[in-house]
Amino acid sequence: MKKFYISLAAILLILPSSIMAQESTSEESGSRRFWQANLPGGSYVVSLSSISSVSKHTYVIDGHLKVIEVVVDTLGNSLARFYYITPVSEDANSAIAGKIAERGKELLDKVGERTGINTSTMVAKQYPTTTHSKTVEFRISDEGDLNALLTSVRKAWMNAKGTKFTIIEE
Repeated sequence: MKKFYISLAAILLILPSSIMAQESTSEESGSRRFWQANLPGGSYVVSLSSISSVSKHTYVIDGHLKVIEVVVDTLGNSLARFYYITPVSEDANSAIAGKIAERGKELLDKVGERTGINTSTMVAKQYPTTTHSKTVEFRISDEGDLNALLTSVRKAWMNAKGTKFTIIEE
């Protein structure tokens, strides 16, 4: 039973952020040698000639959270991870999952109001399990925005054309 409550707490803390905030993206020409990302959680700039790979994959954490992740690997010492998290139960489209998601949204809204922190884009790490040396991480609160980011960085890298990608929180 304790495991159930821990799992429920994790789901409530990392709800589908698309419930939390609506975002939009924009893309414009940037410095011709760089891909730039301006995101609610920070910013990232990388030289197009330093990018060695761009990937997207999906995995599940502890059977409860689905992570969709875009990784920009570089020839240097670091890589960038951009990810979207959703409870696995959301895929089931059950009424219970919807009620849990709605209650979690309410709780997160209250926490955000009290602390002034945007809980939908805050990167969550558990030391030492999820802390990786030389990794830059950004949490994206909408899967569509993550896909737009992937398209932007791939296009910029493959065409060697600098781009400035922005996610604007509405």
